[in-house]
Amino acid sequence: MGGAHGHRLHFHAHSPVHQLPAHVKLVALLVFMLVVVATPGDAYPFFAGYLALLGVVIAVSRVPLSYLLPRLLVEVPFVVFAVLLPFIATGPETDVLGITVSEHGLTAGISLLVKGTLGVLASLTLAATTEPHRLLDGLTRLRVPHQLVQIMSFMIRYLDVVTDELRRMRIGLDSRGFQARSVRQWGVLASTASALFIRSYERGERVHLAMLSRGHDPNAPAGRS
Repeated sequence: MGGAHGHRLHFHAHSPVHQLPAHVKLVALLVFMLVVVATPGDAYPFFAGYLALLGVVIAVSRVPLSYLLPRLLVEVPFVVFAVLLPFIATGPETDVLGITVSEHGLTAGISLLVKGTLGVLASLTLAATTEPHRLLDGLTRLRVPHQLVQIMSFMIRYLDVVTDELRRMRIGLDSRGFQARSVRQWGVLASTASALFIRSYERGERVHLAMLSRGHDPNAPAGRS
């Protein structure tokens, strides 16, 4: 019935959610996120309702949770910050499982974790049910500035190219017996990141010149040039 198709985040299926116009889904995501962010941090029944609504959308979209949940790892930095908030915030204190934490920090941490998870899950659902070029078309229909849409178009188009370049560099490091086990190896990692940036920048320049030499029209609709 389904599998990865077209892009690593997209899940190929023929559900009603997949068939909705991209601009409609983008507006729905924006409204959903505005409502989630505007909800008070301690209004947990409302958050439970938002999660249930999102669960219905995911069920209708036929995207397996086993496909979405591993991609929630992108949220790890927010989770770490949310866990630290009760310990670094000031104000009245309370005991949780025998540990003294800030009440304000605890409330803010839970709110950040809940809202962030809802936002990431909703965004992943949009990405899983909408092909990248349709998202670009949807942004164009919503009158997003053309330059921004073009930047997104090139980012999507060449993300896999940069990823493959990084994979080849990693293979080269592995073949030389490199293992990042201590701080002393950070210099090599920094040099690798710098080399990747330079190669990507130079590749972008070559691609731009090649497109101009072939009559590329910068004002053409995104995804169609």
